[in-house]
Amino acid sequence: MTIEEAQRAVDTWISTVGVRYFSELTNMAVLVEEVGEVARIMARRYGDQSFKSTEDESDLADEFADVLFVLLCLANQTGVDLTEALKKNIEKKTRRDANRHRDNPKLR
Repeated sequence: MTIEEAQRAVDTWISTVGVRYFSELTNMAVLVEEVGEVARIMARRYGDQSFKSTEDESDLADEFADVLFVLLCLANQTGVDLTEALKKNIEKKTRRDANRHRDNPKLR
């Protein structure tokens, strides 16, 4: 699935199952909540924290998908073409950081 197809699929889901988009501000709060769920799993699986005995090891892929879904909602709501935005962002990073990371001794 391309990013464009994902944006359309989310829009279709919202209009057929979700009734309507939440407000942009609500979706921003939901995005932060979903990112927090990813952070919790990452801290426990790859960091120094352990899972609580009452906590199951959540599906990281599913949590990433939740983040992506809400991000796609926000892009749709604000008229952002994420395919174009990502292309431009990669071009910007390539120009700006052409030698920065290669010359960084911390990355060797």
